[in-house]
Amino acid sequence: MLKTVVIYSKGSKPKTAEGVIRLISEFCKRGIKLYINKESAALLSCPGGELIENFSELKDLRETPDLVLSVGGDGTFLETMLKVRGSGIPIAGVNTGRMGFLANISEEEIGHSIDLLCRGEYLVIERSLIEIKNPGGLFDSGSSTALNEVTIQKSDPSMITINVFVDGAYLNTYWCDGLIISTATGSTAYNLSVGGPILSPEDESIIISPISPHNLTIRPIILSGESNLRMTVEGRTDEYIATCDFRSRRLPFSEELFISRSPGKLKTVMLNGMDFYSTLRNKLMWGADRRN
Repeated sequence: MLKTVVIYSKGSKPKTAEGVIRLISEFCKRGIKLYINKESAALLSCPGGELIENFSELKDLRETPDLVLSVGGDGTFLETMLKVRGSGIPIAGVNTGRMGFLANISEEEIGHSIDLLCRGEYLVIERSLIEIKNPGGLFDSGSSTALNEVTIQKSDPSMITINVFVDGAYLNTYWCDGLIISTATGSTAYNLSVGGPILSPEDESIIISPISPHNLTIRPIILSGESNLRMTVEGRTDEYIATCDFRSRRLPFSEELFISRSPGKLKTVMLNGMDFYSTLRNKLMWGADRRN
């Protein structure tokens, strides 16, 4: 039974603030203990305010919550992932943004969705993560882990050359604007926009998709999730850009990237009555006939 919930949001947009207020109201009516991140502390309003506390870090909580709710878009979900990963706490997303493949609970369905959560009517899907193993410490957060993708991108108008090795074996040299190294979860993100394949979220594979390749015979490739990747970059300038979900860093061409799957997984929630394929159909409007 659901007893304790963490709500994480940025709280800066009116639509997100409305979503947080609605969640607080619905959970308070059901007597659920809430922890709200300090960025949203100004939204605290609940009959019986003893049910609500604010927090800065999950590790500071006095008890382990049953669920973490990310309120916003997929970007907020990715930030929440960094706070939740490794804890074993399931995470669900309430979508107050746009596309919402990760944050797949709509505002309109908040009341019904909370009922399902409280009754335990949901599945927990474990999603693979990837990380930049080397160089370490690239980002201020201390984590080079990605739920969606790691990318290598050019830092100026000139294309770059990327040499890719898989488990020590040479795969290919890409003349392109960049490469997307994606998880199954990220297959519906940046990877999708460059024509990469869509994988179901529980798949452990790694996808490599080129960005604007100079050689048009180059196509995305799906690798085993056990693969260890090494990438070297060359070009006309001195540096390239490495990204890890929403974070980015400029690196010199002399710096190689080593990428592989993270040892842990992220637990995410899929409510009963929803599934990945219906989300695909709805978000991508598959089967929609504009003539009608």
